Amino acid sequence: MQSRRQLLRNSAIGFGHLAFSAMLGQEALAAENPLAPKGPHFPARAKRIVFLFMKGGPSHVDTFDPKPQLDRDHGKPPPFDLPDVTFAKQGNLLKSPWKFKRYGESGLPVSELFPNVARHVDDLCVLRSVHGTNPAHGGALLKLHTGSDQFVRPSMGSWLVYGLGTENENLPAFVTICPTLAHGGVNNWGTAFLPAHCQGTPIGNASLPATAAKVKHIRNDRIAPDLQRRQLDLIASMNREHLAMAGRDQALEGRLNSFELAYRMQTAMPAIQDLASESAATQRLYGIDDPVTEDFGRQCLMARRFLEQGVRFVQVTHSDSVVQWDQHSGLYQGHTKNAAEVDRPIAGFLQDLKARGLLEDTLVLWGGEFGRTPTAQGSNGRDHNPHGFTMWMAGGGVKGGYAYGATDDYGYYAVENKMHVHDLHATILHLMGLDHERLTYRYAGRDFRLTDVEGVVAKDIFA
Repeated sequence: MQSRRQLLRNSAIGFGHLAFSAMLGQEALAAENPLAPKGPHFPARAKRIVFLFMKGGPSHVDTFDPKPQLDRDHGKPPPFDLPDVTFAKQGNLLKSPWKFKRYGESGLPVSELFPNVARHVDDLCVLRSVHGTNPAHGGALLKLHTGSDQFVRPSMGSWLVYGLGTENENLPAFVTICPTLAHGGVNNWGTAFLPAHCQGTPIGNASLPATAAKVKHIRNDRIAPDLQRRQLDLIASMNREHLAMAGRDQALEGRLNSFELAYRMQTAMPAIQDLASESAATQRLYGIDDPVTEDFGRQCLMARRFLEQGVRFVQVTHSDSVVQWDQHSGLYQGHTKNAAEVDRPIAGFLQDLKARGLLEDTLVLWGGEFGRTPTAQGSNGRDHNPHGFTMWMAGGGVKGGYAYGATDDYGYYAVENKMHVHDLHATILHLMGLDHERLTYRYAGRDFRLTDVEGVVAKDIFA
């Protein structure tokens, strides 16, 4: 019995084998740089994205979605039906302990938790009607990052890399700075069944200070760079011979490409993470001169350096060992501490991006996996609320000084221009020039996409 290759070689004077070999050669050349930039489906408004992830669920009714009726009816039983499934027992209505003030030409309200971010309110597109499906951290994180709260699916960053590639072959296309290892962990930046080169690269984790956040094994102290180069060249030569004999092997190619990228990263990555070249004024802008803001400020400044070097997707996570924004009790103390740590760095980040001309084509996304309830948990906390919460965008072709959608009068449910997580993903992809219905990958006999079989683009937020 002949194999298919033997049949092609021995029949029709070998022309079939010749054509097949040519196809393999083209594929092998393309495989040498699978991260090369790819054209979008249509003109993109944004070229890159940074996700400022506030793990634990910041309270929308205490930050960017004021509710006068909640203040008025403080202490009363909620005058609406609670969901059939709640994460914990909920009490009476709890007003916000913070005052709101209108800022900028747009007059959008921001609470006194974010006085520095409030100065940039005319650049913010506040999404007040985001909603999800899962009231638990694990499911909600996976839903926000991958579009699924039940199955292992590629992350949002991986889909963007798959669709667009990157503009810097010496750095990962997708970087996540100090990510949490809990509630989904690596699955939140994983590639699942997409090609291996779409995987996110973690720098440290949430249990480490930003000063200690490094890519694992970034240095090889045993083998000199020239010897490493010779090893990689030998492996590449052997792989080309293997390709000629057996055809493409995606897993093998992905691993070899990761070897090449790791070799180049040994020089490029430490240079990006070295903030010594930044001026004292820039470091002050990000709050690196203050112990309260230093850690998140370093993360944000690193993010800017990655973005300006062509990294496609950067995530910065504000978290710690106590699930940072998860104030089931001690709302005032917890949110005051958390906001103080991120307010100045985020404001400096927005100012710096704008000054460098990066904000125009960089999409900034801020938010957590859900919001908090307007009802009290205990006497001074709020429970998880996936039914209506706030995220905001800036730059990247969205309207500044604009509020989209609304929750009800108390802030429990999204009621106007509702934006499900699938809609959020569809909108993000569209801003990056990708049609969420066309960005698919065939696996296990069906076509998969980030938005599954749902998703509506919120075109009203486009500038």
